[in-house]
Amino acid sequence: MTGIDACPACLRRSRLLERLASRIDKVCTDRPGKRTPELLALGNEDLVAATCRTDGGVILEEVLETTEASMVAEIAEADCWARCRHSEDWPDGLRDGADAPWCLIGRGDSIRLGEVSTGGSVTVVGARRATSYGLEMARSISHELSAAGLLVVSGMALGIDGAAHRGALEAGPTVAVLGCGVDRPYPVSHTRLYRNIVENGLVISEFPPGTQPWKWTFPARNRIMAALSQMTVVVEAARRSGSLITAEMAADAGREVGAVPGQVTSLAAGGTNELISSGAALIRDGRDVIDRVIGVGAPAPRLSGPNLTPEAMTVLEAVADGFGTCEAVSVRLGLEPAQVAAELARLEVAGYLTCSLLGQYIRTGLGTAG
Repeated sequence: MTGIDACPACLRRSRLLERLASRIDKVCTDRPGKRTPELLALGNEDLVAATCRTDGGVILEEVLETTEASMVAEIAEADCWARCRHSEDWPDGLRDGADAPWCLIGRGDSIRLGEVSTGGSVTVVGARRATSYGLEMARSISHELSAAGLLVVSGMALGIDGAAHRGALEAGPTVAVLGCGVDRPYPVSHTRLYRNIVENGLVISEFPPGTQPWKWTFPARNRIMAALSQMTVVVEAARRSGSLITAEMAADAGREVGAVPGQVTSLAAGGTNELISSGAALIRDGRDVIDRVIGVGAPAPRLSGPNLTPEAMTVLEAVADGFGTCEAVSVRLGLEPAQVAAELARLEVAGYLTCSLLGQYIRTGLGTAG
C-alpha cells in the first residue's frame, strides 16, 4: 500500500535533516549517542543555528520554499509512502518525546504502521560482530515473539539485527528502521533481507529517499526503535556497543529493557551482563518477553500450516520431544537417515521447523492444521 498522508511542514523537516546531514555529523563527532537526540529536539531555526556557521539561513529558506507538490512527487517516484505526527495512524510510541520524529517515509504495507504500538511491538538489537550463540538467540527469540503476534522491530544491521528480522519473518512480519533513505538497502549485503521485509513487513525512516547514512543517523534511528516498542531486548553486546545506547534511550523513554545473559568471560556479552546486573530484565527466551509485554501465562497464538503426512507428523513430534538432529530422530524412530532428512527439509520449507547454525532443528510457533 502506498500513499502520502503527511503535512508540508513535516515533510520539510525531513528534507531539512537531509540538507544538514554533513553539518550535524560534524557537531555530533564526539558524542553521537548523546548529542544527536539533543539536536533533534530542536526546532528548525534552532537546529540550523546549532549546526551552521554561515549559510544556515540560506539552507532554511530553500527548504521552506520547497513546494508540497515537489516533495510528494519525490516520495512517490521512489515508490514510497509517508506519514507525519499529525496522521491518524502515527505510532503511539512516537507521539511523545521532545526528540520524536516529525515524519516517517516507508516501503511495505503502510497499514502495518498503525499496528506498531507500544503494546504490540518489541525492539530487538545487539552487536554487529555477534557470536553464533547470539545469532541463534536473536533468531529464536524473535521467532517466538512473531509467532505470538508481536511485531519485532530492529535496525537491519549486520549481526543481531539481521538475525532478529530473519527469525521474525519465519512466523510473521517485521519492521526495519533505517539510518538512511528507505530506497537504499543498508548494508548492501542485506539487500535480499531488505526485499523480504518490504514484501512481508515494513521499512521506515525519517529521512527522504536518497539520503545516505552518516554516523549520527544511526543514533537517530536508534531513538525511533527505542520509542516504538514497549520493551527493548539487547541480545548480545560488548561494554562499548552502540546497542547499549538504544537500551539507554529506551529506559529514558520509560520503556522496559531486557537483556540476554552470556558467559561472564565473554567480551561479547560484557554489555548485556552489565545491563542485567544494573536491573534490566533477564531474558532467556521469547516466553520471558511475552510474559512481560502481553502478560504472564498469555497464550501465544499459533497459526496453522499445511496438512502433514503421518510420517512427517511423527518426525515433527520427535523434534518437539527434544530430538533435534537428523541422526537423533533417525535413531529414535528407527528410520533411514535419508528418509528423515527429506522429512525434516519438507517440514522446514512448510514453516514447522527452523534449523540453527549448529544444525539443530527447532519447533516453530506454527500449529498443525486440524
